Formats: sequence, structure tokens, C-alpha cells
Amino acid sequence: MAPAEILSGKAVSAQVRERLKKQVAEMKEKFPGFTPGLAILQVGNRDDSNLYINMKLKAAAEIGISANHIKLPNTATEAEVLKCIASLNGDPAIHGFIVQLPLDSDKPINTEKITNAVSPEKDVDGLSSINAGKLSRGDLGDCFIPCTPKGCMELISQTGIQVAGKRAVVIGRSKIVGAPMHDLLLWNHATVTTCHSKTSTLAEEVGKADILVVAAGKAEMVKGEWIKPGAIVIDCGINHVPDSTKASGKRVVGDVAYDTAKEKASYITPVPGGVGPMTVAMLMQSTVESAQRFLEKFQPGKWNIQYNQLTLKMPVPSDIEISRSCIPKPIDQVAKEVGLLPDEMELYGQTKAKVQLSALKRLKNQPDGKYVVVTGITPTPLGEGKSTTTIGLVQALGAHLHQNVFACVRQPSQGPTFGIKGGAAGGGYSQVIPMEEFNLHLTGDIHAITAANNLVAAAVDARMFHELTQNDQALYNRLVPSVNGVRKFSEIQIRRLQKLGINKTDPMALTKEEVNMFVRLDIDPATITWQRVLDTNDRFLRKITIGQSPTEKGFSRTAQFDITVSSEIMAVLALSDSLDDMKRRLGRMVVASSKRGEPVTTDDLGVTGALAVLMKDAVKPNLMQTLEGTPVFVHAGPFANIAHGNSSVLADKIALKLVGKEGFVVTEAGFGADIGMEKFFNIKCRYSGLRPNVVVLVATVRALKMHGGGPAVTAGVPLPKEYTEENLQLLAKGCSNLSKQIQNARLFGVPVVVAVNAFKTDTKAELALVVQQAKEAGAFDAVECTHWAEGGKGAVALAQAVQRASQTPSNFRFLYNVELPVIDKIRLIAQQIYGASDIELLPEAQEKVTLYTKQGFGNLPICMAKTHLSLSHDPEQKGAPTGFILPIRDIRASVGAGFLYPLVGTMSTMPGLPTRPCFYDIDLDPLSGEVNGLF
Repeated sequence: MAPAEILSGKAVSAQVRERLKKQVAEMKEKFPGFTPGLAILQVGNRDDSNLYINMKLKAAAEIGISANHIKLPNTATEAEVLKCIASLNGDPAIHGFIVQLPLDSDKPINTEKITNAVSPEKDVDGLSSINAGKLSRGDLGDCFIPCTPKGCMELISQTGIQVAGKRAVVIGRSKIVGAPMHDLLLWNHATVTTCHSKTSTLAEEVGKADILVVAAGKAEMVKGEWIKPGAIVIDCGINHVPDSTKASGKRVVGDVAYDTAKEKASYITPVPGGVGPMTVAMLMQSTVESAQRFLEKFQPGKWNIQYNQLTLKMPVPSDIEISRSCIPKPIDQVAKEVGLLPDEMELYGQTKAKVQLSALKRLKNQPDGKYVVVTGITPTPLGEGKSTTTIGLVQALGAHLHQNVFACVRQPSQGPTFGIKGGAAGGGYSQVIPMEEFNLHLTGDIHAITAANNLVAAAVDARMFHELTQNDQALYNRLVPSVNGVRKFSEIQIRRLQKLGINKTDPMALTKEEVNMFVRLDIDPATITWQRVLDTNDRFLRKITIGQSPTEKGFSRTAQFDITVSSEIMAVLALSDSLDDMKRRLGRMVVASSKRGEPVTTDDLGVTGALAVLMKDAVKPNLMQTLEGTPVFVHAGPFANIAHGNSSVLADKIALKLVGKEGFVVTEAGFGADIGMEKFFNIKCRYSGLRPNVVVLVATVRALKMHGGGPAVTAGVPLPKEYTEENLQLLAKGCSNLSKQIQNARLFGVPVVVAVNAFKTDTKAELALVVQQAKEAGAFDAVECTHWAEGGKGAVALAQAVQRASQTPSNFRFLYNVELPVIDKIRLIAQQIYGASDIELLPEAQEKVTLYTKQGFGNLPICMAKTHLSLSHDPEQKGAPTGFILPIRDIRASVGAGFLYPLVGTMSTMPGLPTRPCFYDIDLDPLSGEVNGLF
């Protein structure tokens, strides 16, 4: 009989890899941006494991698979390994995932528990109990087969001999080779016998085998004379035996006596070079198969998201009734649907979660989606529905047009919630749910800002008190105390020394003059701009006297409380693009000037680190959902007058990565387009580097009639007949405001889609007139919307118009260069956005221009603080006034946030609680724990 034909694993595996390489190239061509992903988790640093992993990484690179080697130290605990596995299980970019065995750890780790923790659909090693169970039942098309047995079958198939009907013998019963090999042969219709070390008739059983697979782990255990003539012999063994002719003193042999066996067999695998190379090739094949299964289930770039079906009722029930009629999805499900990983989430109950900033780092190479900002015409005091339109548009894009879409909105203050407004979650069938969670504490961000802000306020007064009551040396001894006879500057103190031009690090080396400079901020009380805050509109704290306790030794002064969302720390939170950036901004905040006219910062006070600690969780965006199940980031809530009035840069950036290139992120700018949109462009986009694709401008017939000369609109008072009856003449006149706001948006080079938010009192002729006027004024499109009453269905036409507009070129540009003088920047905004003929700086404002320019803040963007009820500074001037002089009564600086804010005219203060505030109607059911009576 002729010697056996050699089954070369090297040759066959090369063929397999070449085939896989072509398949992967086809995948990438068909699905641009998609790459099969393999993760290899290693515990410890075994040399043999390193060798095997390098082979796998090399093969993956050759084929075009993205391979990720995660290496844990040998001190890793079982819990740490399981946490890493959970993260990889949830990563949509990973299609195949193996744990390199054996686990090389100093800690006790249950290997079976670890392998079973790997998600079955990613278990390309086929070692989990679920995959093993499916294989044992014959579900070969719905499981992963361990790589070595799979490689053995590939080698057997190379012989051209049919397995069906043959007698097969498997020697070895391990979970990795023997047991799955038995099942694989059995379900390929062979008659299979499994033998092992305790099989007494081993030679006899081997002699019956047409196909022999040996995986016993004993060198040359199977003798050539045992083998049936013409048998196929697959040797899985790798053993080392002494050999004095080798430089290493040993050689590698299999479990079969190769020299004698090849004389009896028809086909035989060599060792090495037989089964070994096939194991790696099959791992690659399984990874590609897993990626193909993923593509069959999920279209790359498209979320696999479950939408909620709305049951619409007429008349439309209250917002809280609608909110509670819909059962929210578990928030971890929402997170998974949009591609967030389990370890990127911090759950706050079932309906809200914080998202770790590590998600942005992971997604940094992903393309951004389309960026849409929702703004409005100059509103009535009732508001025209920007938030409701934002949510309705997002529900339409997601649940009805099946686009990846995120809403990014601000968190409302507790003041309006309990005072005059009752909430800001949208309304009707277009809102964020649960609305009571959205409108109350949420995850505590506003509380963190309150604590941080008031820490700064306390530090200002405490520092002034101590400087007034202590000499230089006493101050120095307290600021740089001796601990065990050693003085040491903290990091923040070194920064202060460097700012003062003192390049010393030894506390004992400072001169008396340097000690004086270091310890004395010398704050001028008249220049303090930092106020205390509270998240309640409490009118009795607007002006207070502090320091009246006898312990303060007569150092009292007049101060005030503002509402928390007006704190500069809120603006800092909204404009930061990382934790590090937030810390730097917090340190730059100016609280006052010294008596020498120099700015005093929070870093000078020494509180930067403490502020960062208080804000470390607040910087993470909050994840919620809409009524129809589309995702929402709720993050930050800066006022739109003294601040920029937009949700956070971080929420937008993470959302833009998650939606992908063809997806949409819809964010809202506070107040009318002359305020919120202008600040979105000139401040938020300037700092974030993000460029918008579309402006959605919300308009209502009601507001336009007001701008046409209609009577005053007052909350809580029935609308006059001019607003409930058709009046095309009044409406046409008021469209001047709509035209001006369209013009304002187009100044920035962005296409405008007008959303005409329809009310039940609007007539068809009135709505058609607004659409016509908007298009004539230069809008890309104008669309009637009924999302308040119909949810996403009522905004489908708007969503389609936004899609079309997003495909047109966006030639975005800023209104001004920040290098311009402060007065020129203010004048540009006043003339081009508001329609003023010029500006007038009152003496105090002129002094601030001089001061801030001298202090180095002249190149900051401008954040105009004016009424939102008119394009001008006078809330009584409606429509599109022109030719007026815009009075600037003062200018203030938010240096940490990064802007100057001129105070225009006389703005109304945040109102105190009305006679009958909203909280009269709010109550808690003590049995169910439900909030009742919320607007």
C-alpha cells in the first residue's frame, strides 16, 4: 500500500485565509465603514499564550479583521474579568470574542464561569454551554463550533471522502476537542465511538475506524499497526519528546506514531503543520461568519430600535396623563439600541441614566451625523412650542422615517416648574418621559451646580474676612501649614505663584514681599460679581445683607441670590467638551477684581479642584426617551439671556457620533432666533467646532398676529377674538417678524425650514399664508405641523423637509471675528440681528469695556442679555422694528464659560412665586409614590 497523502494544515489554512480575505473585502465594499471585529481577552502573560495570540492577530490583520487584544494582569480577579467580558459583549463593533486559555491569574477564577459569560452570538471559540448544547443537539447552523474540531472537519473534507456512513473513532473527551468532535462527526452522519485513556480495547476500536481523530495529549500513543488500512488520521496532539539531535534537546510529536501510521493510512496530518494552523484559520472563519450574521440582522449605521405606538385621543389629554399612558422602555435597553456599552452607563432607576464620557473617546473616529438646531420667531409670553417641535421632529425622523436620531435638550429649572410654567418636557404627544422625572431633580446636576456655586461664594467672603483680620504671616501659616515640620505648596498654589511671576516651589524661600503678594487677593467688595444661587424663584432673596452675625465682626455687605441655572457654572457645564476642559473653565471664572484692578479667579481662591469634584458627575449627559421611544440627552440648562441658552456641547458631540453619518441630532436654542440661535452659532458652535446643517424656525399664527398689532397675550387669560378668529390682514403684517428671523438664520449660511406649529383655532387660509410668506422670505421650505396632537405622525412632513434641507450645502459662517473690539462686536449683533441703527453705551458699560479689554478679555464672544419678547430692547416693540438705538447699560464677564454679556435696556427679573403657584396642584400619592398634579 502507498504511503498516506499528507493533509497539510498550512496549505489548507492559507486557502481558507485567502477566501476569507475576499469575503471581508466584499463586506467592506457593500457596507462602507464596516469591519468585522475580533476581541481576544488574555489574563496574565504566559509565553505560550502570547505566541498563540500573536498568530491570531497576524492572521486577522492579513484577512482584514479588526483585532483587539485586551490584556489583564495576573492579579485580575474573577469579577474584573467578568466586567471586561460584559463590556465586550455589549460592544457592537466586536463580532467575535475569545478568552485565551488557560487563565494565568494569581486569584481563583472559575474558567467555566468565564467562558459561559461570553455572549453565545460572539463565542467564536464555541466554548460556552449554550453553543456546546446546540452542537450536541445538532443545531449546527445556529451555533459556533470549537475551532480545532471545525479545522479537523475542514481537513477531512479536503480528502473528498464522504463522512456520512463511515465509522469514526475519537480518542479524547475534552470540551475543547474530543466531545465537540464526536458531536460534529455524528451530525455529519458518521457512526462515532469516543475512546479515552480508560478504554481497555483501544487498539481494537482504532482498528475499526475509517476516520480517526486523536486528541489524547499523550506522545505517540496510537501505534501505526493499530490503524485500519486506508483510514483518515487526524492528529491533534502536540507533545515534546527528548531528541539529542535537536538544538533544543527535544522535538514535537503528535499523539500518533507518525512514521508507522503513514504506511497504513490513506491521509494523515503531520505534527507540526497539520491541525494547528487550521485552528487559527477556523477562528477567523467563525469571526467572519459572526460578522455576516450581524449584517443579516443589523444594517450598519442603522439602529435596531423598538418604537412605541401611540394611542392618540381627542381631545388631547393633559401632558401628565399622556406621559403615564406610555410605558417607557428600560433605559439600559435604550442605551443598547443606540450603541452605548454597558460600562458606559450609570443607571438612575429604570428610566434615566448618565453616560460616561469614555463613550466619546471610543467613538472619536466615527463620522458625525447631521446637526439641526430648533429655534423660533419672537414668541408671546406663552411660548410657541420649540421644545414640543423638537421632540415631535425627532419622533417623526425616528419612529416614522426610521432614521437614527437623537434629541438634545436642556434640563428645566425647578423655579418655573413650581412657579409659573409647570414643566419643559415638550407637550401633548411630543414630550420626554417620564415628565415628572424630567422636570424635577433628574440626576442632581442642578444641585451639584448649586453646591459648587455657593462654595465659591462662601470662599470669596471667607477670604476677604481672613485677609481683613490677619497679618501676612498668619495668613501664610494657615494657607501653607507646617505638617510634621514640612511646608509644601499644593498644585493650585504653585499655579498662583507662577501667575504672580514667582518661580519658587520651596515655601521657605519666599520673601516678605512675595508672601504678601501670595496671601492677599485684596478683593474690592464693590467689584464682586459672584452671587449665591438657589433653584427656586424666591423673590425675597433678590437683595440681602450678609455678614450680620457677631462672629463676622461687622464685615457685612449687600448681596443677592440668583436662580441656579443663571450661575456661570451652568454655562461652563454646557460649553465644556471634556472633564479636563470643564476643570480649566471652572478655574478661569472671575469672581471680582482686586483693588489694583486685576481679575480674581476661582483658581486664585484655591477652589478649582473642589469645584471639579462637585461637578464630576454633572458633566455626564443624562439619557432619557420620548413618548415614541427615540433617545434624548437632557443636559445643562443655561439661561438664554445672561448665558447662551443651549444644551451641552458634550451631549451633542456624543449624540452626533452615535447617530452616524446619515443620522440626525436635533437640539434646541432658547428664546427666539435673535437670542438663542445667534448664541448657538456665535458661541456654542465656535467653542465646539460643530457646524449645523439645518435651522428649524418655529412659528405660530398666534405670535404672528401679535406682531401684526394684536392685543397683549397674557398667561392665564383667555385669548382675545383676534387670535381665535381668522384675520389674514393682521397675520400678514406680523409676518415681518418671521421674515426677519429667517433672514437672521440665513446670515449664518444655513438653510431654514419653517415649522408652522398649528393650533386648533388656526384656519387653513392662515396656515397657508404663513407657509407662503416663509418661502417668499427665503426659507428652504415651510411646513404645517400637528405634532402636539399627533406626535411624530404630525411632523413627518417637517422631518422630510429637514432631510432634504440637510442634503443641500451648508456654508456656515460666524457673524463676527472675536478679534474685533468689544464695541464693534456688539454693534454687529445689534444692527444685523436686531435691526438697530446703532448702539449706545451707558457710562458703566463703557467702563467695563475698558476694564475687560485691559484685563485681556476683549477677544471673548458676545452673549447679549435682552428681552426675548421683541427683536429690540423694548418688549412692547413687536414685528421687525428698525432704526432704534440699542442701549447697553452694563457689561459683565463670564470668563470661565468664555463670553462677555452686555445688559441691554431693562430686562424683567425672573418672577417670584405667583399668588397661586403650580405647586398648589402638585402632590404625592403616599401609597403609589406617584407625583400628581404636575402640569
